[in-house]
Amino acid sequence: MEFAFTDEQAMIAETVRGFFAENATSERTRKAMAADGIDRELWSSFATELGLAGIGLPEEHGGAGLGMVEMALVAEAAGAQVAALPLLGHVMIGQAIARGGSEAQKAEWLPRLAAGELIATAAWAPQLAVEDARISGTFPFLPHGASADLLLVHSGSDAWIVDLKGAGVSVQAHVTMDQTRPFATATLDGAQGEQLADGDAAIAGALAAGWICLAAEALGGAQATLDRTVAYSKERVQFGRQIGSFQAYKHRLADMMIEIEQARSAVYWAACAVDEGSDEAQVALHSAKAFCADTFFMCAGNMIQLHGGIGFTWEHDAHLFFKRARSIQTLLGDGQWHREQVASAVLGAAA
Repeated sequence: MEFAFTDEQAMIAETVRGFFAENATSERTRKAMAADGIDRELWSSFATELGLAGIGLPEEHGGAGLGMVEMALVAEAAGAQVAALPLLGHVMIGQAIARGGSEAQKAEWLPRLAAGELIATAAWAPQLAVEDARISGTFPFLPHGASADLLLVHSGSDAWIVDLKGAGVSVQAHVTMDQTRPFATATLDGAQGEQLADGDAAIAGALAAGWICLAAEALGGAQATLDRTVAYSKERVQFGRQIGSFQAYKHRLADMMIEIEQARSAVYWAACAVDEGSDEAQVALHSAKAFCADTFFMCAGNMIQLHGGIGFTWEHDAHLFFKRARSIQTLLGDGQWHREQVASAVLGAAA
């Protein structure tokens, strides 16, 4: 598969990098962390001024009509600033409805999602009971779950949307390591669910979008840790020399760069494979999530180490990247699970 960004995609990438660099500042992110983990002003600008909340949604329902490659460009730019946005649940439920919803469901929900009016979250491998579209169960580890309006759950070949502000729902917020993406637990006791028309398509669309979003965020975060560390290595002087001139330091930076370039290929291989309906899509998705998450975690750890004493302080942003990296490693399946899926797809019964 040959891949190169189009002029339109390159323009989107430049625009979103500038937007997040200017607006997703450390000060604003930390202010959001002290609240509910969402920079509301940033989310409003993201959705209304740039129209990015609908980037992967169909034009006839208020979206931009673009694909997973463009969505990955947005997620990569957001990840580079550890932006406090509810992007993960948003892209998952948006793709679930766009791919598996009826025309009435698309008309009802997609315009509101594209406008950024709703905060969404999604459950991973939930255990639930359903009776007459009434859903019961406990759903932990919901990203931005305490602030969300909608919850996506699935079981087997069925997928439902649940109003988290409705009857039969209780939500417990948690203090989590990554305060830019706090988790919550939702307990449903006979809550009304809206079943999507095509559950298989909805689930496949949601998971593909979620894995690409996380992998792209990890890529952006990893690149940012390298860029910031390189900049620091040129400023910090030790023993009369810039610390970046020492061989051991340069080797660590080179290791980060090599891993990041491989991660970049993995992200856009997966996004392109999904957009083109390639047979490689599932292998590409699992590969991208596992590899990019591990790359980000390695780079974030190196960032702390290579910044010396200041890298361990609360005032420095290194810990924001490290915590986001650790969170991404476990969200929507850990690396071991994803590698097992790749092995099963490649080796079949021999796996």
